[in-house]
Amino acid sequence: MASSIYCINDLFDVEADKKHPVKCHRPLASGQVKILDVKILIVGLCCLSLLINQLFQLNPLKILIVLLAYFILNLLYTVKLKQIAIVDVFIIAVGFILRLFVGSFSGDIELSRWIILMTFLLALFLAFAKRRDDVLIFQQSGVVTRKNILQYNIPFLNSILSLLSAVTIVAYIMYTVDDEVCRLLNNDYLYITSIFVIMGILRYLQQALVFSKSGSPTYILLNDRILQTIISCWIVSFLIILYL
Repeated sequence: MASSIYCINDLFDVEADKKHPVKCHRPLASGQVKILDVKILIVGLCCLSLLINQLFQLNPLKILIVLLAYFILNLLYTVKLKQIAIVDVFIIAVGFILRLFVGSFSGDIELSRWIILMTFLLALFLAFAKRRDDVLIFQQSGVVTRKNILQYNIPFLNSILSLLSAVTIVAYIMYTVDDEVCRLLNNDYLYITSIFVIMGILRYLQQALVFSKSGSPTYILLNDRILQTIISCWIVSFLIILYL
């Protein structure tokens, strides 16, 4: 369902993407893929999503409701709401929360309030970092990659990123020392992993604010060896604390 939304968004943004220095290489914007093929793909992905839900999920009705909510919310975002500054980023973050609930219902797993908060905050952080990259492109080339870019500026986005990074770190620390979490995991030493979370967020801030490379979180994750090392250390430390 998420993939179908990405395709729909690319359909609506195809003309703007053609003017973008990076997005112009996307299959649709570059002409490698035909619009009709994308429309067929969208229908196929939606049908496949609903079919998988009906055949294999533990709570198909609950997941169906979330899937429809996700689709409608993101369709509204694509058509209109992404033109409204701040609202656009919050819708992106809510979309990741809805994905969490699909995972929760699929595995019949109760979500911690902290995982919901941290997912929301981290999604906001990454999305605002991407907006900063769009503003930089506008300042350097004069190209308006999206209409709401004129409602942002660098000092404002820098302040937002600083605020969100701090709140996200506090939320993670609160998660590691929460009595319920410690009881469920039978461990009181999770707070040690906060070291790597702080390092990871600061490293991403450095990429965004110093090197101006926040346009693609995926690109950063796949190419930044320092960030990869920090994340690996976080995973290893978490596993060691839980199982050794």
